[in-house]
Amino acid sequence: MSLSNARLKSRLYGIALAVLALGLGCGILVYALADEAVPEAGSYIIVDGMKYPIAPGQNKRYVRELQRFGGKASVLFDEFDRWFADLWRGQNLGITIGCLAAMVSLGVYLFAVTLPPD
Repeated sequence: MSLSNARLKSRLYGIALAVLALGLGCGILVYALADEAVPEAGSYIIVDGMKYPIAPGQNKRYVRELQRFGGKASVLFDEFDRWFADLWRGQNLGITIGCLAAMVSLGVYLFAVTLPPD
């Protein structure tokens, strides 16, 4: 039992809409309920009795040692790795979920558009 292209297209349009609605809904929910991601601290700086975290990528000594052992590519990969890991924490996770849902939904929609007519 095969589906006609018209029925298949309408089902794919429905799937695209469902993925978009569920993904954006989940992304908004995660964004609203999640706390802001706590920055990773490699060291701290103390100003007027308050301590502020300093990420390893912002510490000149860390960057210099990393560049000394691995070169500029190592520094770039470290920055990329920190950026990518940050996408999966806190409120950024909600934004990531929403964007991924929009891309998947667009992919399903474009696939449905390219199907030939009956």
